[in-house]
Amino acid sequence: MAAKPAPASEGAAPPRHVAIIMDGNGRWAKKRLLPRIAGHKQGVEAVRRISRAARKLGIEVLTLYAFSSENWRRPEEEVRDLMGLLRHFLASELDELVSEGVKLRIIGAWRKLSPDLVAMIDGAVARTANNPGPTLVIALNYGAQAELAEAARVLAEKAKAGEIDPAAIDEALFQDALDTGDLPPLDLLIRTSGEQRLSNFLLWQAAYAEFLFVDTLWPDFDEKALTEALDQYGRRQRRFGGL
Repeated sequence: MAAKPAPASEGAAPPRHVAIIMDGNGRWAKKRLLPRIAGHKQGVEAVRRISRAARKLGIEVLTLYAFSSENWRRPEEEVRDLMGLLRHFLASELDELVSEGVKLRIIGAWRKLSPDLVAMIDGAVARTANNPGPTLVIALNYGAQAELAEAARVLAEKAKAGEIDPAAIDEALFQDALDTGDLPPLDLLIRTSGEQRLSNFLLWQAAYAEFLFVDTLWPDFDEKALTEALDQYGRRQRRFGGL
C-alpha cells in the first residue's frame, strides 16, 4: 500500500514524487519557423536533461506525460514521428538508465501500441526492474479517467469473485489498484508552456499535490527551471485539510 503524505508545518519537505506535463513542443517549433517534429526532437532532449537533473536533485520518482490517450487525434504523420522518437529514446538511453540504477516504469494502455514497440518497452522495463535507484515513470497512451475506470473494473471483478468484500473498498484499496499504487504519493505537478489544466493526467494522484504552471516551453525547461520549481514547492505549506 502506498504511504500517505504527512503534513509539513513549516514549508514543504523535499518532494519524493514529481510529475511533469511536458507541453509546448509545437509552439517552440512554430516560434522558430520549424516543423513540429523539430520541437518534439528538442522535447526528447529536454527529457534527457530533466531525467538527469531529477536524479542529481534527489527526486525519488519522476513521472512524465509523454503521450496521452487523446493524442491519437493528432495527424497520423505526427503520431508516427512521436513513436519513432520514443523508440530512439529507449534505444539510446537504456544503457545509461541501467548504469545509473534507474528503474523504468510505464503507465497507461501502452500494450495497445505496435507489437514491436511493446516488445521494446518490455525489454527496457525488464532490464531495469531490479535497479535500486530512482524511478522514471513514462505515461504512454495514458488517460486518468481510463485508469480510474480500469481500477474500478478490477475491484468489481474481485468483489464478484468473492476475493474482496465490497464494503472493504476504501480510498487506500482503490489507490492500490491504480497504475501508480506502489509509488510514493504525488507531491508536485508541473505543467510547462503556460497552460493551466491537468489534461486528464493523474487525476486521483493529484488530489493533494502542489501545482506549478510555468510559462517556459518544454524544450527550454532545464535544470535551473526544475531547481526553481523545487524552491517554490519548498516555500509552500502543505496541510492536507488540517491547520
